[in-house]
Amino acid sequence: MPQNLQDTTTLHNGVKMPWFGLGVFKVQEGSEVVESVKAALKNGYKSIDTAAVYKNEEGVGQGIKEAGVPREELFITTKVWNSDQGYESTLKAFETSMEKLGLDYLDLYLIHWPVAGKYKETWKALEKLYKDGRVRAIGVSNFHVHHLKDLITDAEITPMVNQVEYHPHLAQTELLEFCKAEGIQMEAWSPLKQGELLSDPTIVEIAEKHKKSPAQVILRWDLQNEVVTIPKSIKEHRIIENADIFEFELSVDDMDRLNSLNKNERVGPDPDNFDF
Repeated sequence: MPQNLQDTTTLHNGVKMPWFGLGVFKVQEGSEVVESVKAALKNGYKSIDTAAVYKNEEGVGQGIKEAGVPREELFITTKVWNSDQGYESTLKAFETSMEKLGLDYLDLYLIHWPVAGKYKETWKALEKLYKDGRVRAIGVSNFHVHHLKDLITDAEITPMVNQVEYHPHLAQTELLEFCKAEGIQMEAWSPLKQGELLSDPTIVEIAEKHKKSPAQVILRWDLQNEVVTIPKSIKEHRIIENADIFEFELSVDDMDRLNSLNKNERVGPDPDNFDF
């Protein structure tokens, strides 16, 4: 179990990825994202997760630069957007992202959504970037089990990460078990269900017992289920509080109660019914 904010999981290619990071979905380009990234890095975070479609890669890059943390200590993720999928267009999109981020290499590059008829060509581009040493790890986002099985059939390299919507109302146990069996690290986006879970009576009760916030209980649940988590916040005190989850442990009973909250309920689109 991770003991601190810098602890890592080892991906199947040997690369170490922090268990905990900052997500910047819906964080505005400009000073908002710059300050959010700087606050996270100042307080010990090493992992920052963005995407081309968030339109804040430049601000993320600026925040990294201004924070002054050595590049080799950081783990930076971005994603190729749906309209850029395909082999050549993905390679081009990658260069655009790198220019905006101001980085020489990337730690993790993900296919943002499984666009039917395109994600296999997109994956070939990611494999090339990986072989060329431009990216330390490659993976996917929002892939169901059937997408992963289909991709792996023709892939030279199995994805190292699958980043999906994951929280106590969407426990995705079948997907998690499949990813573990295939050596794919699962990662949670929207771990707090965009705040909806913070008033759940069961979560509130467990939080009071541990003298923790509901958010801290949910994020701890992620880690104890061996899922990397990247909560978003733009407030420094919340960025610090979210990461203060390493000195307590949820009991087996706590975990069972949290697991029982599953409703297979999403806040984001279902990857099978997404309007690409």
